[in-house]
Amino acid sequence: MDITLAEKIQHDLPKIRVKQIAETLKMLEEGDTVPFIARYRKERTSNLDEVEIRDIQASAHRIQTLDKRKDEVIKIIEEQKALTPKLKKQIETATVLQQVEDLYLPYKQKRRTKATIAKEKGLLPLAKAATSFDNELDNKISQAIDPDKDLSDRETVISGIHEIIAEEVGDSANFRKWIRQNTNRYGVMTTKVKRGAKEKDETGTYQQYYDFTQSVREIPSYRTLAINRGEKEGILNVKITVNETPINWYLTSNMIGKHSGLAADIVKDATLDGYQRFIGPAIEREIRRELSEKAAEHAIDIFGKNLYNLLMQAPLKGRVVMGFDPAYRTGCKLAVVDSNGKYLDKTVIYPHKPASEAKRKAAEGLFIDFINKNHVEMIAIGNGTASRESEQFVANAIKKLDTPVYYVIVNEAGASVYSASRVAREEFPDFSVEQRSAVSIARRIQDPLAELVKIDPQAIGVGQYQHDVPQKQLGEKLDQVVETAVNQVGVNLNTASPDLLVHISGLTKSTANNIVKFRNESGKFSNRTDLKKVPRLGPKAFEQSVGFLRIINGSNPLDNTDIHPESYSAATKLLSQYDLTINDLGKPIVAEKLVHLDLPVVAQTIDVGEETLRDIVKGIETPGRDLRDDMPTPLLKKDVLTMEDLKPGMKLQGTVRNVVDFGAFVDIGVKQDGLVHISKMSKTFVRDPSKLVSVGDIVTVWIDSVDVNRHRIQLSMIEPAD
Repeated sequence: MDITLAEKIQHDLPKIRVKQIAETLKMLEEGDTVPFIARYRKERTSNLDEVEIRDIQASAHRIQTLDKRKDEVIKIIEEQKALTPKLKKQIETATVLQQVEDLYLPYKQKRRTKATIAKEKGLLPLAKAATSFDNELDNKISQAIDPDKDLSDRETVISGIHEIIAEEVGDSANFRKWIRQNTNRYGVMTTKVKRGAKEKDETGTYQQYYDFTQSVREIPSYRTLAINRGEKEGILNVKITVNETPINWYLTSNMIGKHSGLAADIVKDATLDGYQRFIGPAIEREIRRELSEKAAEHAIDIFGKNLYNLLMQAPLKGRVVMGFDPAYRTGCKLAVVDSNGKYLDKTVIYPHKPASEAKRKAAEGLFIDFINKNHVEMIAIGNGTASRESEQFVANAIKKLDTPVYYVIVNEAGASVYSASRVAREEFPDFSVEQRSAVSIARRIQDPLAELVKIDPQAIGVGQYQHDVPQKQLGEKLDQVVETAVNQVGVNLNTASPDLLVHISGLTKSTANNIVKFRNESGKFSNRTDLKKVPRLGPKAFEQSVGFLRIINGSNPLDNTDIHPESYSAATKLLSQYDLTINDLGKPIVAEKLVHLDLPVVAQTIDVGEETLRDIVKGIETPGRDLRDDMPTPLLKKDVLTMEDLKPGMKLQGTVRNVVDFGAFVDIGVKQDGLVHISKMSKTFVRDPSKLVSVGDIVTVWIDSVDVNRHRIQLSMIEPAD
């Protein structure tokens, strides 16, 4: 029976029905994007979300890769005239790539081994005689002695037989499968510090791994990556060890059974040697690789979640913002942008040493004058070098203003990457790198998504061990995250940069640039239909992208919703049934009239699916809605703390900067972020910190302990008992 690709995927994803998978695969093959399918084809997929669609996509790729490899292996073995019906069936029914490779191993082209040489000397029949426990083996060994073949004595002949059997044991798919399962179940990872390597580990980063043992099944991903890094840096020796007694018993009972005598002795020695030389080391490499791949996948997933939450932080709309890029020697670069992110003004002040005393004294007055001149309402301070000293300077200065001005600490990771990029040079050709960085820092709190998409996601430090994972895999994941975030929010077609547009469903770098060029030459888009006039933007690209592009104050109010133009007719019919028009969008009367909507009946009347109707209603009720408005807003501040101010039990609010396996790092307004260990996040057991907090969240914490000398702050999210 021929099993379809959709049925195979369903084995991987049992919660998704075959019909849903088949429909999704069909749309992907037709060139539909994941965001488009998730948002505008809910009836066809029965409401699958982006994660489920990407899971289908990934499973399809894995299965197709596996099937391709099966075909290659079958063809190679067939060419060797060694393919039996049983072997072919074993390969065809294999469910993972490792099974296929195990079955292929005996037929794989090898370099010239000791076993190969022994076979060339004619010892293969004797090896078969040994494994079949031939009573004449002793005589056959004596007869095989032949100095001309470099078989000068019995020991040389037995050694050749040994090599052939050992290699056959090592190539056995069944043996490898059993030993792999046993080692995975009972194996332990052991690490030791290398002799003389403690001096390399000056800060004691790997101290806990100097003499460390943990079960292979239980070792967490972050430890695997830490151990890998320690090994790579020459600090640690790493081994996978397992009790070999059960393995030796399994091998000998299968190879020898109750036999005894010369043949049994030869087979036993060869079998155990086959495990020691071939299977054991191979299984250790496999397990290390699998642990590393699993850890990398987990780290990439964490980075993706953190990046998504960073991109989806609530924008601070309608504020004139000053970006403050701190520095010591070269001075602090200030740049002001208006409420729409347009650059207004820039300057440099020198509030910190080693600047002269005169410059330091003049800095505050210049700073206050600059704020007043540009009517600054908010200050965004980068969290890099000299950040906390600059925060103290800002906090002191704004107390002397007549109008309230707040500041916020902004994660400036990647700002330097952006500042030196082609995009930044084109936008601000006459600015220094630091001045561009100040503009970027200001814009990051106005619209984090629009600004951060200009930066390579891998340069934004919101993960763990991101430099230790496969960079191609990380890049692909982060591109997906950016695509998801941008399309969920949508973009203003009349203001979006090419860097933002390129992430919209269906658009490419070329079409994104063409949209901006068309807009610059022909003026603002008045409606979504005008998008069809953009050169080289075809019907498919229009269909995939248009629903994610907004036009504010255009000729059709529906263009400022996430309702797709293909549903405009249905939306108009819906409104007319309740004596409403498109000009009523967003008015309270719309929600009042649609509150008792009979979804199934109305969907049938206006000829759309129920899920599509539900989305149409939401779009009609809240045109221009920004998904990020529901997210936590940045923590605004007027004063600053130092580590010396912190006392155990003190209650503070902070911003989550990073979420990792073992907890979360929280900015509480001092120079060093504090760690809320996973054990201090809740009174109940927490398996995954990301289930409780996300990057950008504002959390209440209590000081647990402070180590000023080591610059470490331990925090708790559990209120201390009175």
